[in-house]
This record gives sequence, C-alpha cells and structure tokens, in this order.
Amino acid sequence: MRPFRKPSTTSEVLPAKSLPSCYDTPLAIALPYFGSAFGTFLVRQAFLGVPRELVDAGTMDGCRWYHLLWHVYLPPSWPSLVAFGLVSVSLHWNELLWPLVITSQNARPLTMGLLRFTQLTDIGAQWSLVMAATMIIVAPLLLAFLFFQRQFIRSFLCSGMK
Repeated sequence: MRPFRKPSTTSEVLPAKSLPSCYDTPLAIALPYFGSAFGTFLVRQAFLGVPRELVDAGTMDGCRWYHLLWHVYLPPSWPSLVAFGLVSVSLHWNELLWPLVITSQNARPLTMGLLRFTQLTDIGAQWSLVMAATMIIVAPLLLAFLFFQRQFIRSFLCSGMK
C-alpha cells in the first residue's frame, strides 16, 4: 500500500484539461461576483418581510414553489433587488485588481482601458482627455440609476416598515 502524498500544486488537484477554460473571458471576471454574501443577506431579509398570510394564501390556491417565488415573494421584494443590483453593478464596474489578474489584453473592462489611457504619452496624462473618458465610463451607471431611481428610493423607504 502506498503512503498518502499531499499534492504539491493545484494542477495535481484540478487538472486543467478537465475544467472548461474561462480565462480571458468576461465570464471569468463576473463569476466570483455571483455568490455575494451581501446579496444573499439582502434577498433573505426582503423575503422575510413578505407577510406569511400571502404565502399561506398562495399555497391554498395551489401555487407551486416557483409560482410562490414569482407571484408572492418577488413583487414586494422588487425594490430591494433593484437596489442590490445598482449597488453591486456600480461596485464591480470600478473593479481594477481582479480583471488585471484574470484577463490578458483581449477581455479587459473599461477601467483597465482608462488606466492605459492615463499612460499614453511620455510627458504624462492629458487630464482633460482622462476626464472625458471617465465621463463616458460613468454614463451607463448614471443612466441606470436615473432609470431605476424610483425603485431605488422605494427600497429605502420600505426598509423600515413592517
């Protein structure tokens, strides 16, 4: 019988050929953010705020779990989900370190382009162009907030009610 030997590298534990490669893809950037502890806590709290009578009424009407989720839990939780989406997207939109580690030159986000944009000339950055590029990068977040502003504010107003 052979003695147990501890693997020395991760390639011995997880062979690279058995895993689908997502290096240098947008999926590789987004994958760690799907399991957010803040999102899990916020959705749990929003679902706990749904009155038990609504769930019981849906169950008596013959709703299955996916109908309960779609028709009972999600409508009152919609403002909280929108608030989490806006906060999460704006937080990860400005991420710099993780995309630098997981991608090469092919699939970099806009913040990496802005970093390269500041290093274009030998005399230093042209700050007027950097500010213009920053406004272009911030514009989608600003438009998303303006579009979902009512739900975002409603999530804060409903958070203190029972």
